[in-house]
Amino acid sequence: FGPAVGQTVIRGQQGRRVMNLNNSIANADASGNSADHSVAVEAILANAIEVLRGPSTLLYGGGAIGGVVNVIDNRIPRNLPDSPLFILETRHDTAADQTNSIGRLEFATGNLAWHLDGLRRDWNNLDIPDLAIASDYLDDDEENTTGYIRNTAGKSEAATIGVSWLFDNGFLGVAINQMENFYGLPPGAHGHEEDQHGHEEDQTEDSDESVFIDMDRTRYDLTGEWRNLTPWLEHVDYRLTMSEYQHVELEGVEFGTRFSNDAWQQRLQLTHTEIGNWHGVIGLQSSDEEFGAVGEESFIPVTDITSRGLFLVEDYHGTNYTLELGARINSDDYNPVNGIAPDRDFSTFSASASLLLDLASSTTLGLTWSLSERAPSVEELYSNFNLTDSNTCVIHFATGACETGDVNLVEEQANNIDLTLYFETGNFNASITAFYNAFDDYIGQITTGAEIQDLPVRAYRQLDARFSGLEVDTTFIVNNFVELQVFGDMVNGHLNDNGDAPRLPPSRLGARLNVIGDNW
Repeated sequence: FGPAVGQTVIRGQQGRRVMNLNNSIANADASGNSADHSVAVEAILANAIEVLRGPSTLLYGGGAIGGVVNVIDNRIPRNLPDSPLFILETRHDTAADQTNSIGRLEFATGNLAWHLDGLRRDWNNLDIPDLAIASDYLDDDEENTTGYIRNTAGKSEAATIGVSWLFDNGFLGVAINQMENFYGLPPGAHGHEEDQHGHEEDQTEDSDESVFIDMDRTRYDLTGEWRNLTPWLEHVDYRLTMSEYQHVELEGVEFGTRFSNDAWQQRLQLTHTEIGNWHGVIGLQSSDEEFGAVGEESFIPVTDITSRGLFLVEDYHGTNYTLELGARINSDDYNPVNGIAPDRDFSTFSASASLLLDLASSTTLGLTWSLSERAPSVEELYSNFNLTDSNTCVIHFATGACETGDVNLVEEQANNIDLTLYFETGNFNASITAFYNAFDDYIGQITTGAEIQDLPVRAYRQLDARFSGLEVDTTFIVNNFVELQVFGDMVNGHLNDNGDAPRLPPSRLGARLNVIGDNW
C-alpha cells in the first residue's frame, strides 16, 4: 500500500491483534480496520518505544495476541527541566525526495513544565530501478510506469502543546495534538482496471482515478500521577484521552468512504508495594467509541462501541527465578446506530504466565504461556451487512474488493507458548527464542472466488490457524570499541484448509557492526 502505510506486524500478527499505543493509550484510529490505513502516531517524535509480549500485554488489552507497541513521548512532561531544551532535526532521503523537519522545545516556568513540538514531512513518488508492475499482470504496458511507483507521494503535518503542574509526590498535565496525513495508494493496492461503476480506469500519470487517503486526527490527553500515597500503595496512574479521527478515501476528485472514530478512553492503574516478594498492578480500563464508515461509499455502519476491562499483573522474585502472572476480563458491546444491524456483546478472558530461570551465572531459560481471547471487531461483524445481491455491495475501492462481515462470529481464542534460551561465554552472548501459537476460531478475510462488478469478494470467516517461528540474536564483543551483532528470524503461518496466512513477514538474516570511541 505504498511507503506511507507502515503497520506493525509481530510474529505474523497484525491489525486488531497488535495494539498500537501512544503513552499507554490506544490509538483510536482506523489502522486496525484495513491494511491500507496508516497508524495515527509519529514515532519520529518518540522518547522511547516499548515492544511488549507475555503477561505485560494484559495491562492494555486481552486481544493483543501478537503484542503491544507503546510509543512514548514527552507531550505531558513528568519532570521540570533544569534549563530550556531545544531540538531541531532534519532528514532527507533521495528515493522518494522526502524531507522531514522536526522541532521541539521544553522549558519550565515555576512549577509548570511546558512541551511544544512540530513536524512536517513531504515526499514524492518512490523511485525504483525498473517497472512498477510486472508486465505479466497488465494487458497494456502503457498503463505501467518505469523508474517510479505512481501515486505514492504525500505529506504529513503534526503539532503538540502540553503542560504539567509538578508537586512533591506527582504531577498533573494536559496536552493537545493535531495530526494531518495525506497520501496516495499505488495502483496495485486497489488494482482494478475498471472502477466500481464499470468504466475503464485511466491509469496514466494524470489519472483522475488515483486513490488518496486524507486523514485528520485531534487528540486531547489528561494524565495524573501520584506516588507513595499510603504504605501499601506505591503508585497511582490515571489517564484520560479524547480523540476525534477521520479520514476520507478519494478516487481522484470523487468522494468515496469517510471513516470516523470519536473516542473517550481512560485507565486507572494502581501499583502496590512489595508483599511477600510479590509486586504488581491492578487496574481498570474503559473506552467509548463511535466508529464507522459514512458517505455514499460506506460499507461499515456507524457503531457505538463500549469496552470495559479489569486486569491484574503480578511478579514474584525468588532466589534464582522470576515468576510473572497476569489475568484480564473484558466486556465489549457493539450497538449499530438506528438499529440497522443487530447488537452484539462479548465477554472475554485472558491469562498469561512466564518463568525466568537462572540455570547458571551465564545462562537463563525463559518460558511463557498465554491464553488470549479477542472479540470480533466492527468490520469483521458488520461489513456490507445488508448485502443481498451484487447491486447492494459497497466496494472498498482502496483495496479494490467487496468485503463482507459475519454478524454471527464468536470470540477468537489463541494459545501461545514461547521458549527462550540466553547464554553468554567470554565475549559472546546469544538469545534464541522458539514460539508456537494455536488459534481456535481465527478470524481471517478469505477470498471466496466470487466476483461482484468484476472485483473479488472477500469475506470474514472463522477457521483454526497455527503460527510458529524462531528468533536468534547474537553479539560478539571484539574489543572495548567494536562489537558485531548477527540476528535473524522466521515465522510460518497456516490457516486450516485455506493455505498460508496473509502478509507474513519474510525470513530475515542480518548483521550490525557497532563502533564506539571517545565522543562518537
